[in-house]
Amino acid sequence: MNTIIRATVKDAKLLVNIGKASFIESHGMSASKEDIDAYVSLKFNETTLTEELQDTKNHFYIIYHNETAIGYSKIIFDVPHKNIDYKNVTKLERLYLLSDYHHLKLGLELFNFNVQISKKHQQAGMWLFVWIENAKAIKFYNNFGFKIIGSHDFEISKTHSNPNHQMLLTY
Repeated sequence: MNTIIRATVKDAKLLVNIGKASFIESHGMSASKEDIDAYVSLKFNETTLTEELQDTKNHFYIIYHNETAIGYSKIIFDVPHKNIDYKNVTKLERLYLLSDYHHLKLGLELFNFNVQISKKHQQAGMWLFVWIENAKAIKFYNNFGFKIIGSHDFEISKTHSNPNHQMLLTY
């Protein structure tokens, strides 16, 4: 059985663990081990996640499979971007699912949940950044109708950035 719930501050440690594992699984080979370790330590710690969870503009959702947390998402409503003509557009900042559960298509369930929440908030679409070498993620988003509309350098460290596509889905 699958359940999706809104995360709260009490879930910070859980999000840290899922975030670290998911980021390393999907991006761990994109930079040196030192750069990846430093990024993960900076971005996926309880203090950082607690601050993000306390910010009311951030909406985190956890997906559970058989009562085990296996992934989470982070969306932000009304985040315009210079490449997008809409002001009422959702940024999908994170969609993380532990790789052991990819075969269950639960990323799809979590993604669809986020789209429905976005639509309920009268958003015109959803946008995101995705690493250009993450072919699996790009295919996933292309299957939903996302289009590449720009590029972005995602800073892993002061000496390393990963090129990303900016993608947009309009409703």
